[in-house]
Amino acid sequence: MESPLPPQLQPTRGEPRPVRGTFATVGPLASFLRFVICGGGVGLLAGLAVPLLARTMPWVAANAVITVASTLLCTELHALFTFGTGRRPSLRRHLQSAGSATAAYVATCAAVFILHTVRPSPSLLWEQAVYLTASGLAGIGRFLILRLFVFADGDRKQSATRTPSPPDDWNLPFVRTKAFAG
Repeated sequence: MESPLPPQLQPTRGEPRPVRGTFATVGPLASFLRFVICGGGVGLLAGLAVPLLARTMPWVAANAVITVASTLLCTELHALFTFGTGRRPSLRRHLQSAGSATAAYVATCAAVFILHTVRPSPSLLWEQAVYLTASGLAGIGRFLILRLFVFADGDRKQSATRTPSPPDDWNLPFVRTKAFAG
């Protein structure tokens, strides 16, 4: 019986497996693109949700609720996908990410407060435009903080000291798959 894996994907005896999904394998451009996809997608949903939720409660409270929910979701996505840690974030990383989200929350509140000062009754379109612009600028700052501080320290040390896993037993030289093929 032959292996269902293509020959180039089959591990050979003594050959170390590549460590995939670590911080070391995700470059700054790739992680920024992933950050934009994850954070931007959640941010767009948040941008739609905040003004709608603000119709039922004060805008600041609606922004807080959506910011907390989107921060939790984004921290999970960034740990697993954006920065390639390969595991869910710890409480410490959630708290650090929440710190950067708090700064983003203050920035978006300030932007919308200024909008309401300049235009006492802005349209939903104006609110969304100002909120999404402020969120985009705050997002760039969050990316830098998350990449350089939150997800940088432990992952670089772990990926540098990680040893490759041993080869699988199924591919030892004395196991002849062609002998069983018939």
